[in-house]
Amino acid sequence: MGEVKLFFGPNHPGMHGNFSVHMYVEGDIVVKARPMPGFLHRGFEKLMERRLWYQNIALIPRICVPEPDINEACYAMAIEKIAKVEVPERAQWIRMIVLELARIANHLWSFGGIGGPTGMYTSMYWAVADRDKVLDIFEELSGARIYHMYIVPGGVRKDLPPKLEDKIYHLLNYLEAKMPEYETFILKNRILHTRLKGIAKIDTETCLKIGVTGIGLRATGVPYDIRKVDPYLFYDKVEFEVPTATEGDAYARISLKPKEIIQSIRIIRQCLEKMPSGPVNVRIGEGNGLRIRVPKGMAYVHVESTRGEYGYLVVSDGGEKPYRVAVRGASYPQGLYGVEHLLPGTRIDDVPIWLDSMGVCAPEIDR
Repeated sequence: MGEVKLFFGPNHPGMHGNFSVHMYVEGDIVVKARPMPGFLHRGFEKLMERRLWYQNIALIPRICVPEPDINEACYAMAIEKIAKVEVPERAQWIRMIVLELARIANHLWSFGGIGGPTGMYTSMYWAVADRDKVLDIFEELSGARIYHMYIVPGGVRKDLPPKLEDKIYHLLNYLEAKMPEYETFILKNRILHTRLKGIAKIDTETCLKIGVTGIGLRATGVPYDIRKVDPYLFYDKVEFEVPTATEGDAYARISLKPKEIIQSIRIIRQCLEKMPSGPVNVRIGEGNGLRIRVPKGMAYVHVESTRGEYGYLVVSDGGEKPYRVAVRGASYPQGLYGVEHLLPGTRIDDVPIWLDSMGVCAPEIDR
């Protein structure tokens, strides 16, 4: 039987972002796969080196559209580390709330989105509708639903609007009550069991070899979470668990997402209870307005995203712009090496399951 070349993406309902996988198949079995990045490339890292420190705040959320706030946090924390600035306590708690809300929104997107490649469209509609409830909170907080530009060097842009805390509590109560229904409908569904169990497997050794972190690694039994192993903000002051599984397949990864949503709800509640009053930002560097100067130095800062370790290396030469910026996209290993080396042997219809369950985010690769 001869090989046939198929193009999966960049425009395809099972493709997460403008990304393409070229597949060579025999029948419906993938015998060779080549990731083809470049459809989304905007040179984010080099653009950051040509813009003022504060101008980059509007650019960086676009490196990961479904979970943009992690970029704001990494960038701001790296600048603060270089400038040796202590961020106000209230701002630290607010940042945690924002990051966990973003985590919930992206997990809902992915957890419900698995209905796309498996034909369970109801789960997708549920998840998008509930994700919009999270975006309503972001809109009231920042004025924007997707790119918030709320976490800035020195703290956050402004304090929480009046009564927003009550609305966050209401959202948490709603989502917590809804999760058992999600799990019953999705995780206990025979379609999901048939389509996901034993599919797109990866073991601990391979994860560690190629650099897969986050749910991809935790689904193999390793409880690795940056919030625990190298706490940032005030994650060492809140109680939460790191859910794990052992099977390492697509079902194990998807099944961890609602458990992580529950833990994020738990974290946000503690943040709201522990958060004091006070200022929410401090001045960074020298200068005024957009034109500030950050002292010479270099810093690497990482956070836990829904896809794993997400990091920024920022270098300052003391000027008004970054000298160098490098981004460690969390889905880079599974999006490039994983696609090329681990997809062969699977069926064509299992390709979107790999991309969704592993959380491949195209801009993180095309940065």
